[in-house]
Amino acid sequence: MRESGDLLQQWVVEAIRASGGSASVVDVAKRVWNAHEQDIRSRGDLLFTWQYDMRWAAHALRRKGVVKPAQQSPRGIWEVV
Repeated sequence: MRESGDLLQQWVVEAIRASGGSASVVDVAKRVWNAHEQDIRSRGDLLFTWQYDMRWAAHALRRKGVVKPAQQSPRGIWEVV
């Protein structure tokens, strides 16, 4: 999972930045899927867990200071710092 987690963190940041630095969780998921569907499908169980794992990736990015804390963003919105 470590490799997938790091990869999902990268994809989440890319998706948020592609949305202008701020995006809803659903929009991030759409962008990640549209850009990386084949990668997700080819990584075994990731096909079945990627949206859950994407949320953990965002949590890790918050701890790293890459994504704003939930308290500093509107509900359901992820923003890069």
